Order: sequence, then structure tokens, then C-alpha cells
Amino acid sequence: MGRKKNVWPYLLVAPALLTVLTVVFIPVVNAVSMSFQSYDLRRPSRIGFIGLGNYSEVLSDPLFWQAVWKTVVWVAVGVGFQFLFGFILALLLNRRFFGRGIVRSISLIPWVTPGVLIGLMWRWIYDGSYGVLNDMLFRLGIIRDFVPFLARGETAFPAVILTIIWQGIPFFALMILAGLQGIPEELYDAADVDGANGVQKLFRITIPSLKNVIFVTTLLRIIWVSNSVDVIFNLTEGGPAYATQTLSVYVFNKGNTLNLGYAATMSILLALMLSSVAVVYLRRIFRGQEGAR
Repeated sequence: MGRKKNVWPYLLVAPALLTVLTVVFIPVVNAVSMSFQSYDLRRPSRIGFIGLGNYSEVLSDPLFWQAVWKTVVWVAVGVGFQFLFGFILALLLNRRFFGRGIVRSISLIPWVTPGVLIGLMWRWIYDGSYGVLNDMLFRLGIIRDFVPFLARGETAFPAVILTIIWQGIPFFALMILAGLQGIPEELYDAADVDGANGVQKLFRITIPSLKNVIFVTTLLRIIWVSNSVDVIFNLTEGGPAYATQTLSVYVFNKGNTLNLGYAATMSILLALMLSSVAVVYLRRIFRGQEGAR
């Protein structure tokens, strides 16, 4: 009987492990295998093992390094402004005012909207012929002619960054708002007694109390934004002239050309880059669990 009881924990965990094995582990192994092969479905007769040939070709590809740089800018600017505006929104939503619950619900709309729909919606907003943004700027007298934002290299990348900022603000706001509600009111009362002003309370109480929330939330968002494909692809498909092609979009576009070995190689390199962020995140989580003990 004792042996049968000990089997139950493994049986209960088995479905989750099987799902992870099927959805994550097997595709990763398959991607690693393809990265060492000339795996181009347009030339099935040439499929075969080529060792590090794909890695050598990728690392000498100027479009790859351009995509890496675009990814760095995409993540740094996008996540940076998401945090800034999300922090401000969280502070506002933490105040008591009439209709606060409704405002909190509405503010989550960008986050719960699917990325494909966001891309299509903002593509219409940026449209150079009938877009809402052009119409507003024209009526305000800021522009004289409609601007094709997504068709110009100098405006396309800022446009997609603005879109991802809009999408990610609610996530930061929600997480930071949860952290704000966990800060004891006694700390602010004591600061008031000591004569502290709003800025001092922000930098001496609020931000130090939220440092773990900010750290973990930012790392998660860096990983998600780095892997984001749907928003950019539905806006520009990486164009014009590769102006908005981040590394994840380059992998997707290369996969669409059926050169799966090359795409798999870039996906492995992207995974290795993001692993450093994941390691920092996991170390922080485990350190927090050890501190709680």
C-alpha cells in the first residue's frame, strides 16, 4: 500500500510534464538538430548535416546584426517607457477617486487585446490615406500632408515602438499597483510626521519598497518583448527595407521562406541571448524564496 501511495504525486504531475515535454522540450531539441543541418524545404534533396555551417553564415550576415541592434533598441526604448508610464498610471490608480474600479478595468484593455488585433488596429491608425493619427495631426495644423508612417524607414520603427509601449503599460501598472497596495500606510504616516514631501516619500519609501516587483516585472517584460512577433509583423512585416525587423521577426520571416535550418539557428542564438536574462530572473526568485525561509 505504501508504494501505491508514493506513486500518486508522480501521476498527478505527469500530465503537466507530458505537456511541457511535447510543447517545449521536443521542439527545442528539434530546433537544435535543424540548426546543424542544411534544412531548406525548397531544396529537399540537399537536406543534410553541415555542422556549424549555419552558425558561421548567420554570424557573417549583416541583416542578422542589424536585427540584433533593432532588438536592443526595441527592448530598451519599449520596456523603458512601458515602465515609466506604467509606474505613473499605477500611482494614479492607487489614489481614491470616483469610478476608480471602472478606470482600472478600462486601463487593462491594451494588455488583454490580442497582439494580432493590436497590430491591425494601429496599422489603420497609422495609415497614410485615411488613418486617424494623420487626420488629427492635419486638423491641428502639425502636418500639411498625410504621412505614410509605416512606409517610411525613419517613421516606421518609432511607430511600432509606440505601439508596443501602449500595449505594455497596463502590465507594469497592474504589477506595480499590486505592490503599492502592499506598502504599509504607517510608513507614509511616519514620513508625514517627519515633514517629508511627496518626492521624498516617493524615493525613500515607494520605490525602495517596490524594487523587487520592478526588477522581476522588468525582466519578464524584456523576455516577452524580445520574442514579440505579432505586433510588428501585422504592422509592417519587418519593413520597409528591414527598418522594423527585430531578431524574432527575422526568424519568422526566414522561416516563411522555408529555410528552416537558418531560422532555427537564429532562434537558438536568440534563446541563448535571452537565457542570460532568464538566469538573472531565476536567481532572484530563488534568492527570495531562501530569504522567506
